Amino acid sequence: MTFIFGVFSAYLVTFYKFYGVNFFKYSLILSFAIPPYIYGYSMSAFFENFGIFYSLINFFFEIEDANKFLPKLSPLTSIIISLSLTLYGYVYLISRTSFSSQSANLIDLGRSMGFSNFKIFLKIIVPCARPAIFIGLSLVAMETLSDFGTVSYFGVSTFTTGIYNYWFIFDNLKMANFLSLILLFFVLILFAIENSMRKNSRFHSLKNDGRKQKIFLSGFKGFMAFLFCFGLLGISFILPFFQMIYWSLKFPEYYESLNILELNINTFLLIFCTASILILIALITNFGNRVLKNKFLGFISNLSISGYAIPGIIISVSIISFFSILSDMTEINFKNVFIGSIFGLVLGYFFRFYAISFNGIKSNYLKINYSIDESSYLMGFTRFKTFSEVHWPIMQKNIFFIFVLIALEIIKELPITLILRPFNFETFSTKAYNFASQDLIEAASIPSLFLILWTSIFILISLNYFFDNRK
Repeated sequence: MTFIFGVFSAYLVTFYKFYGVNFFKYSLILSFAIPPYIYGYSMSAFFENFGIFYSLINFFFEIEDANKFLPKLSPLTSIIISLSLTLYGYVYLISRTSFSSQSANLIDLGRSMGFSNFKIFLKIIVPCARPAIFIGLSLVAMETLSDFGTVSYFGVSTFTTGIYNYWFIFDNLKMANFLSLILLFFVLILFAIENSMRKNSRFHSLKNDGRKQKIFLSGFKGFMAFLFCFGLLGISFILPFFQMIYWSLKFPEYYESLNILELNINTFLLIFCTASILILIALITNFGNRVLKNKFLGFISNLSISGYAIPGIIISVSIISFFSILSDMTEINFKNVFIGSIFGLVLGYFFRFYAISFNGIKSNYLKINYSIDESSYLMGFTRFKTFSEVHWPIMQKNIFFIFVLIALEIIKELPITLILRPFNFETFSTKAYNFASQDLIEAASIPSLFLILWTSIFILISLNYFFDNRK
């Protein structure tokens, strides 16, 4: 489903002109603002008996027993839909970037051979973008394997729910570790495949290739293109967003049980502390690799970024297991310091999201020629002054983008926060999950709405970084 949604929407906004195409080019990425578990809450309530869909049927058709027209979605089907409509953005972003960089001459060659637009899409565009599309799909697969909130809400047994249940319900850490090891095996296979595809993907265009001319769609074709993009945006973002607004306005009494200011402070405290530490360490590591050019240091640095492929629940159980064993082996009680504390929570985020800061800063360093460093050394600059006077001004703008990306991940992260947080320490994600697990979906709407609002703001701020406006 993510292949269909992501690739086809990227194809439409890249190669065609139709009403609203410039709006959809940016707005389709807003699906990232909806975590899968929140989409699951919204969808289950939308289709429940006497729910919103029931009310809509009664309003337009005045049917006495409208419940019989409600779709009976199984828990597994509901999970698949929730994950697909919130994760297709990975495929959309990477596919669109690949489509934008493809050679216009290849497409013109296809037209000169009499290929239809559909045949050009199947025979030229998709094969050329296959490595990029596969990277997007592998990221979706890793996110699916690591999902906890959605499968837990719908009551479907997966590795993540099994790990959580064995640890917190049955108090069996050995079995939780065993399941974590099996899940880690599957995840690392996907990570290795994705990493291999990313290293082997190369896109070369001919010189003076020129810009691709978009095909103007009018009439029925233009309407269908608009309908597909608008429908995808509406189902993936507008529907859950406005449903949360509706519930928040309809049930204002739930505000009394919430401390919105405290939830905001807790969430942004975690974002600021974690992002600052991640960016600082990534800067030091990348600068050290650049200056020392040590292969072993480079290998260790590249190995450290594999954490983004490891599910949050595995990281949480690993931290608990490690500091429990360390406390038993020594006289120092590390469990009180790192388990159920801000320090342990930040440490969990560090392992999970370090790859974002490391790769972001590394990509910036690759754009800085080594001759610039040599010139600064000839001018008498020390290494630190070279960094502060030469490197930092070049990277400063993108550091903010890295901060936004980390904030997006932390604000949506559920299992690490749920397991490693201090007692009575709540964020928007944990508050929404706790309400939903008690079958108080309407109460979960308020923290969910704030979560969606903040993630949407972060995404809108970073749109210029996601896309090249010239394309």
